[in-house]
Amino acid sequence: MASSPLNVFKQPLRLFSQQPITGFFRDGYCRTAGLDPGNHAVAGIVTDEFLDFSASRGNDLRSIGLKGGCKWCLCTARWLEAYQAYRSGKVTNLGVPRVDLDATEDSALDMVDMETFRQFAVRHDQSNTSGSGNGSGAAA
Repeated sequence: MASSPLNVFKQPLRLFSQQPITGFFRDGYCRTAGLDPGNHAVAGIVTDEFLDFSASRGNDLRSIGLKGGCKWCLCTARWLEAYQAYRSGKVTNLGVPRVDLDATEDSALDMVDMETFRQFAVRHDQSNTSGSGNGSGAAA
């Protein structure tokens, strides 16, 4: 890695999840190093509604063991698509994964502005923002 990845605050990227292990490099970080064509930079906590939405778009994340409450590095474009579906009334606000901004790579800001991410940001004093499990038993 040429330089240390930064989060959306231009601080060192925080480890996101090792249970399930996530990230383009499967190291628990939502980092892309410019090598990931899908830009899996968004540190998202998925919900059942988002999993349904993603499956309807051709990416069934349940097939790899995810369930509501799991932490997963999401493609920035898919997160944005879920946000746009929310804005147009196709999904509820629970269809948009909550985002850990400290663990979201700054490359995500190329597609989504900070204020939009802030609307769906998790607070670190909240252990479970989705209300549908913590994902600790998910297979990966």
